[in-house]
Amino acid sequence: MKFLVTVSVIIAGLLFGGLIYLNRPDHKYRLTVEVQTPDGVRSGSGVMAIYQGKISGPLPEAVAGVSMKGDAVYVDLGGGRNLIAILAHGENASYYDGMGFLAMNAFAAAGRKVPFKEVKLLSGTVQLYGNLIPTLVTFADVADPKTARVLAPPNIEAAFGAGYHLKRVTLEMLPAGLWPFDFGGPLGEPVTRGVERRLPWIAHRKSQGLGGRIDTHPSRFTVNVPYFVR
Repeated sequence: MKFLVTVSVIIAGLLFGGLIYLNRPDHKYRLTVEVQTPDGVRSGSGVMAIYQGKISGPLPEAVAGVSMKGDAVYVDLGGGRNLIAILAHGENASYYDGMGFLAMNAFAAAGRKVPFKEVKLLSGTVQLYGNLIPTLVTFADVADPKTARVLAPPNIEAAFGAGYHLKRVTLEMLPAGLWPFDFGGPLGEPVTRGVERRLPWIAHRKSQGLGGRIDTHPSRFTVNVPYFVR
């Protein structure tokens, strides 16, 4: 009986260790968006977790199966206005995998170029510029995805009026944490959730089985749930 208990404990430990190995992110970062408004600076931030599959190919830079978990960063500008940094890049969110490689590319742009497998060793905060800034959108009506509008980072006042401009977008490296106990403090920051409460159309689309669907059009922005929640 004692032998069986010992074997069961060992097996359970191996299984738990395997789950940690499979579910612990490669690295995490906090994305922060700051917007200058006539009433002062408004900001929003979110913790993103990046996962890496097995290395493939002879090159150390080669990676496979890079994915991420996180929510789009919502900034409440007041007066019913909002700005959201979604989980994609490009004029019409054409670069869907950008968030997975964002830390690597951001630090490379700041002069600290490393292969993907060494991103976890980076520390500190860098500012994002140009194409590294995720696609920015706003909703005239947060309950209606058809009211989405893509914003040009250098000129968001075209949408909101005088006195509004994108002040800064930063990326801060965080410890990967100890999954599944990464619920704050020394155990690691949890992935930020909550954008679904601000954008009720997301729940509606999920109820229709469209939570993972991505429709794109080369000449315009198309609203998709994975741009906001992954």
